[in-house]
Amino acid sequence: MAEKTREDDAPSQADTSLVSASLASASSLVLLQLLSRVFTFVLNQALVRLVTPQVFGTASIQFELLLSTILFLSREGVRNALLRSTENKARPQQSALIYNISLLPVLLGAPVAVASVCIYLFSSSATTASQPHFHFSAVIYALAAFCELLSEPLYIRAQNELRFDVRVRTEGSAVLMKTLVTFLALVSLSPDWALVAFAAGQAAYGLTMLVGFLGAYGFRARYWPEQVVAKVHDNTKTEYFDTKLLHLSMAMTGQSVIKHFLTEGDKFLVSRLSPLADQGGYAVASNYGSLVARIVFQPIEETSRLFFSKTLSSTTSNKWEDLQVAANVLTVLLLLFTHLFLLLVTFAPPYLSFALRLVLPARYLQTSAPAILRTYVYYIPTMAFNGILEAFFTSTATPADLRAQSRWLLGFSACFVGTAALLARGGGLGDTSLVWANAANLCMRAFYAWMFAARFFCEQGAGRLVHWRKAVPPVKVLVLFALAAAATRWSEATLGNKPLTLGAQIPHVFVGAACALACLAACVLWERKTFQDAYSLLRKR
Repeated sequence: MAEKTREDDAPSQADTSLVSASLASASSLVLLQLLSRVFTFVLNQALVRLVTPQVFGTASIQFELLLSTILFLSREGVRNALLRSTENKARPQQSALIYNISLLPVLLGAPVAVASVCIYLFSSSATTASQPHFHFSAVIYALAAFCELLSEPLYIRAQNELRFDVRVRTEGSAVLMKTLVTFLALVSLSPDWALVAFAAGQAAYGLTMLVGFLGAYGFRARYWPEQVVAKVHDNTKTEYFDTKLLHLSMAMTGQSVIKHFLTEGDKFLVSRLSPLADQGGYAVASNYGSLVARIVFQPIEETSRLFFSKTLSSTTSNKWEDLQVAANVLTVLLLLFTHLFLLLVTFAPPYLSFALRLVLPARYLQTSAPAILRTYVYYIPTMAFNGILEAFFTSTATPADLRAQSRWLLGFSACFVGTAALLARGGGLGDTSLVWANAANLCMRAFYAWMFAARFFCEQGAGRLVHWRKAVPPVKVLVLFALAAAATRWSEATLGNKPLTLGAQIPHVFVGAACALACLAACVLWERKTFQDAYSLLRKR
């Protein structure tokens, strides 16, 4: 009986380890993103004063799009699929099979990098390509992407071993190196070398990532799949990959082509349709507008994907508890994001014009940046909702589910292009039409993922665990936010004829601060029990 007790306790100990590791991961990644974005924000504040909007737009829109294309298409599917890998003590060779799959981003990355940079260089407009050292800089970006891909097998290994300290330390060092190299190169070189300065910073990032992960594992890494010999029913079998995970990786990689277009479609269209100066404005707005998303949402999304993958793919006997915890985490995160939406919609519009005067250089106020940042008030919450819901989908979907979603994503792609075209033509919205189209696209994707999540829990006999009402604050909170919105807009209207300076806007800022404190106090007072219950459920794990 003692043996049985120890065996029964093992899953709960593993679950506790996973929960604590996931919470530690979330806090560590939020801290990493906060520090890295502070560096990036300071760098951007300096860069927008050191370089022209044309150079900033080329580096931050076109070169970043080239970089993300290579990385996303090469590694995203494999990275998400391998989150579901679990140790199997009956098959000690499994770790070698999984490592072989983690090499696919490297093997796929080389041809993807070559093809991407060639297509980009041959399709670039004459105005863009005429910038000094343009071709040289684009090639450096492609090499930097491949250098980063060389660290991918060790990145995946660190994730599956829950060694988040390795990632935080390495990525933090990489961001610091990128910031310093870019800034020093811009300051020390002539303006003609501005694009090369951005490329050098990205190369420093990729090299630091590679050296950091290699150093964490004693500079021991192989980059070619090796044969794994296993005995199955007294028969010798030679394998290279775990078949189930390989098929899932292939399905997710194929789908990543569509998801990449949906994720980066606005940048693709801006890079092809907008003048270089407006590309610079779009880049500034995108960088500032997505600060919250990158600092908070991205770590939460990545940690949730890991948590859902490990929790719902586990083979423990506590299936109902696993479902209960997963549903609770999902609904509580959605509730948090609903509060973020309320805060942004209530307080951002009345104070955005004043804030832009403080952070944007005068020459960027004449670009599309201010208008785009106004649309980000509504775009940021859609990113949050879609991120967590698609994290759940990715963690639980079968290859058949992925194929079904791919068909819907094709439809969403058509809607994205059509919405952007209609808004641009009918309303004269310019680049803001792309942000509105992206928001509409993310809403459709989030709704699809929500319906999948509801169906998933129903099929497990736990449909009552998830309901949209659990993601909506109480009516008292909604009423208070509505009153705060009215008060801040009244304050803006009464101070509308005053200069946008700190001294003149102090009464307006005071009204907003008082309303914000009242709303936050209401959330703590009336919704504390919801979050306490969720935390208690996690602690029991």
